Amino acid sequence: MFFPNIFQKLISMAVLPFTVIYCIYVAFKRVSAKPFDFGIPIVSVGNLIVGGSGKTPVVIALAKDKKNVAVILRGYGRKSKGLQIVSKNGKILCDINTSGDEAMLLAKSLPKAIIIVSENRSEAIKTAKDLGCKIVFLDDGFNKHNINKFDILIRPEVEPTNIFCLPSGGYRETKMMYSFANMVLKEEVDFKRIVTFKHNGNMIEQIPENTVLLTAISKPQRLLKFLQKNIKMVAYPDHYYFTKKDLEQIKLKYPDYNIISTQKDFVKLEQFKLNNLYIMDLEIKMNEDILDRLDFINK
Repeated sequence: MFFPNIFQKLISMAVLPFTVIYCIYVAFKRVSAKPFDFGIPIVSVGNLIVGGSGKTPVVIALAKDKKNVAVILRGYGRKSKGLQIVSKNGKILCDINTSGDEAMLLAKSLPKAIIIVSENRSEAIKTAKDLGCKIVFLDDGFNKHNINKFDILIRPEVEPTNIFCLPSGGYRETKMMYSFANMVLKEEVDFKRIVTFKHNGNMIEQIPENTVLLTAISKPQRLLKFLQKNIKMVAYPDHYYFTKKDLEQIKLKYPDYNIISTQKDFVKLEQFKLNNLYIMDLEIKMNEDILDRLDFINK
């Protein structure tokens, strides 16, 4: 979908008629929507490409110092439905099956915030207001055209060579939609990812050589640039819930290896109490001029 070979390009071209239909449908939804003003600042952090591009870490970076703030997301991969309040000011109110991995990561990363998962973002915004929130962040809300909001789009450092929308390519909407955002943040230009390593909560300089990367995020290869060369990787589908059997199989295949994983994966792995588990601690460092442009969320 992102960097196709010749055969994949032929498949992509073959389904272009369906892409045209999809794009017409998406455009119609946008132009026919009537955005509702909820009376509080709402900031959406989204992306145009399918899969992860750092939305959740960017939300954490923008919301971490705010008070009376709510973060609302759909909760992909969760085993619950409807509106669920995941946390209130650092108090976790449900388990990870109810919240989903991204919402639980937000709950543990933002102790001053209220985290809500809901398929209906408008209902969740009303709930956040009832709980006293003065600002709302939408994690992945660019396509919520019925909400009056400030749209931030994240642009990847390396963009796909396949520029088509679904199903021919990996874009949710055409690239021209970058011009419809209030702000576009490009990785390595407007923000950088700072990665540190931790073991049992303590920061370390480097991880052992005999370490295997275990993860269940979208496009897991992007993690490899932060690790030593030739590291072994075991990757599962995005939002996958690890099982005890999975870990036993990894231990059999790599008996003398440690495990390194992301913060998003850790919220699903911590129940297994692994002694040989290392964590990639990812922090977003935003350019000062970007924070100045977002000063309105502090008022």
